[in-house]
Amino acid sequence: MPNTTRTGGCQCGALRYVIDQPLGRASICHCRMCQKAFGNAFAPLVTAKGLRWLQGEPKRFRSSNKATRSFCSECGTPMTYEADGFPPEIAILTLDQPADVTPVVQVGLESQLPWTNEVAKIPTRTPEEEAKVASFYGDIVSRQHPDG
Repeated sequence: MPNTTRTGGCQCGALRYVIDQPLGRASICHCRMCQKAFGNAFAPLVTAKGLRWLQGEPKRFRSSNKATRSFCSECGTPMTYEADGFPPEIAILTLDQPADVTPVVQVGLESQLPWTNEVAKIPTRTPEEEAKVASFYGDIVSRQHPDG
Protein backbone atom coordinates (compact mmCIF):
# COMPACT_ATOMS: atom_id res chain seq x y z
CA MET A 1 0.00 0.00 0.00
CA PRO A 2 1.49 3.40 -0.99
CA ASN A 3 2.38 5.92 1.71
CA THR A 4 -0.28 8.65 1.71
CA THR A 5 1.15 10.68 4.59
CA ARG A 6 1.66 14.37 3.76
CA THR A 7 3.40 17.05 5.77
CA GLY A 8 3.44 20.81 5.60
CA GLY A 9 3.53 24.05 7.48
CA CYS A 10 3.55 27.81 7.43
CA GLN A 11 6.25 30.09 6.07
CA CYS A 12 8.04 30.69 9.38
CA GLY A 13 7.78 27.13 10.72
CA ALA A 14 5.70 27.97 13.80
CA LEU A 15 3.01 25.62 12.45
CA ARG A 16 3.70 22.11 11.19
CA TYR A 17 1.11 19.47 10.34
CA VAL A 18 0.68 15.94 9.09
CA ILE A 19 -2.18 14.49 7.05
CA ASP A 20 -2.31 10.72 7.46
CA GLN A 21 -5.20 9.94 5.11
CA PRO A 22 -5.39 10.31 1.33
CA LEU A 23 -6.08 13.85 0.20
CA GLY A 24 -9.53 14.61 -1.16
CA ARG A 25 -10.63 16.86 -4.00
CA ALA A 26 -8.30 19.72 -4.83
CA SER A 27 -9.93 22.96 -5.91
CA ILE A 28 -9.33 26.57 -6.72
CA CYS A 29 -11.79 28.93 -5.07
CA HIS A 30 -12.34 32.38 -6.57
CA CYS A 31 -14.90 33.60 -4.00
CA ARG A 32 -14.34 37.04 -2.50
CA MET A 33 -13.78 35.66 1.01
CA CYS A 34 -10.99 33.38 -0.24
CA GLN A 35 -9.47 36.25 -2.23
CA LYS A 36 -9.29 38.38 0.90
CA ALA A 37 -8.20 35.53 3.21
CA PHE A 38 -5.32 34.60 0.89
CA GLY A 39 -4.56 38.12 -0.34
CA ASN A 40 -4.61 36.61 -3.80
CA ALA A 41 -6.78 36.16 -6.88
CA PHE A 42 -7.85 32.69 -5.71
CA ALA A 43 -7.25 30.05 -3.07
CA PRO A 44 -5.89 26.58 -3.98
CA LEU A 45 -7.26 24.14 -1.38
CA VAL A 46 -7.44 20.38 -0.89
CA THR A 47 -9.61 18.35 1.47
CA ALA A 48 -7.46 17.04 4.31
CA LYS A 49 -9.12 14.35 6.41
CA GLY A 50 -6.74 13.25 9.13
CA LEU A 51 -5.11 16.69 9.50
CA ARG A 52 -3.17 16.92 12.77
CA TRP A 53 -1.09 19.81 14.06
CA LEU A 54 2.37 18.60 15.08
CA GLN A 55 3.74 21.97 16.10
CA GLY A 56 1.82 25.06 17.12
CA GLU A 57 -1.87 25.75 16.81
CA PRO A 58 -3.20 28.11 14.16
CA LYS A 59 -5.18 31.21 14.97
CA ARG A 60 -8.76 30.97 13.75
CA PHE A 61 -11.18 33.51 12.28
CA ARG A 62 -14.88 32.84 11.85
CA SER A 63 -15.19 34.32 8.34
CA SER A 64 -18.90 33.58 7.93
CA ASN A 65 -21.79 31.93 9.71
CA LYS A 66 -20.74 28.62 8.10
CA ALA A 67 -16.95 28.54 8.04
CA THR A 68 -13.76 29.20 9.96
CA ARG A 69 -10.36 29.92 8.48
CA SER A 70 -7.01 29.42 10.15
CA PHE A 71 -3.66 31.09 9.73
CA CYS A 72 -0.29 31.39 11.41
CA SER A 73 -0.32 34.15 14.01
CA GLU A 74 3.45 34.62 13.57
CA CYS A 75 3.87 34.99 9.79
CA GLY A 76 0.28 35.24 8.55
CA THR A 77 0.32 32.22 6.24
CA PRO A 78 -3.28 31.14 5.41
CA MET A 79 -3.63 27.49 6.46
CA THR A 80 -7.19 26.11 6.34
CA TYR A 81 -10.75 26.61 5.29
CA GLU A 82 -13.08 24.73 7.65
CA ALA A 83 -16.75 24.60 6.59
CA ASP A 84 -19.09 23.46 9.33
CA GLY A 85 -19.80 19.72 9.10
CA PHE A 86 -17.07 19.01 6.53
CA PRO A 87 -13.44 17.93 6.78
CA PRO A 88 -10.93 20.78 6.74
CA GLU A 89 -9.32 21.96 3.54
CA ILE A 90 -5.63 22.83 3.69
CA ALA A 91 -3.95 25.47 1.55
CA ILE A 92 -2.17 23.43 -1.14
CA LEU A 93 0.90 25.67 -1.13
CA THR A 94 1.54 24.92 2.56
CA LEU A 95 2.20 21.26 1.71
CA ASP A 96 5.88 20.32 1.64
CA GLN A 97 5.27 18.82 -1.82
CA PRO A 98 2.62 21.13 -3.35
CA ALA A 99 3.44 20.17 -6.95
CA ASP A 100 2.01 16.72 -6.23
CA VAL A 101 -1.53 18.14 -5.90
CA THR A 102 -3.36 19.37 -8.99
CA PRO A 103 -6.71 21.15 -8.66
CA VAL A 104 -9.53 19.40 -10.50
CA VAL A 105 -12.33 21.97 -10.12
CA GLN A 106 -12.82 25.74 -9.82
CA VAL A 107 -15.51 27.17 -7.55
CA GLY A 108 -16.72 30.62 -6.50
CA LEU A 109 -16.69 31.82 -10.09
CA GLU A 110 -19.04 34.71 -9.28
CA SER A 111 -15.98 36.61 -8.00
CA GLN A 112 -13.39 35.35 -10.47
CA LEU A 113 -11.18 38.16 -11.70
CA PRO A 114 -11.31 38.25 -15.51
CA TRP A 115 -7.54 38.35 -15.93
CA THR A 116 -6.99 35.02 -14.17
CA ASN A 117 -7.87 33.24 -17.41
CA GLU A 118 -4.98 35.03 -19.10
CA VAL A 119 -2.17 34.53 -16.54
CA ALA A 120 -0.20 32.16 -18.77
CA LYS A 121 -0.18 34.83 -21.49
CA ILE A 122 1.29 37.59 -19.30
CA PRO A 123 4.88 38.18 -20.41
CA THR A 124 7.84 37.52 -18.15
CA ARG A 125 10.87 39.77 -17.72
CA THR A 126 13.20 40.11 -20.67
CA PRO A 127 16.80 38.88 -20.25
CA GLU A 128 17.86 42.54 -19.93
CA GLU A 129 15.33 43.15 -17.14
CA GLU A 130 16.46 39.96 -15.38
CA ALA A 131 20.08 41.13 -15.53
CA LYS A 132 19.15 44.43 -13.85
CA VAL A 133 17.61 42.69 -10.81
CA ALA A 134 19.96 39.68 -10.62
CA SER A 135 22.20 41.16 -7.90
CA PHE A 136 19.19 42.00 -5.71
CA TYR A 137 17.80 38.47 -5.92
CA GLY A 138 21.21 36.80 -5.95
CA ASP A 139 22.08 37.56 -2.35
CA ILE A 140 18.72 37.10 -0.67
CA VAL A 141 18.96 35.06 2.53
CA SER A 142 15.63 33.38 3.14
CA ARG A 143 14.23 33.13 6.65
CA GLN A 144 11.52 30.80 5.43
CA HIS A 145 11.23 27.41 7.11
CA PRO A 146 12.46 24.70 4.73
CA ASP A 147 9.94 22.20 3.40
CA GLY A 148 9.84 18.97 5.42
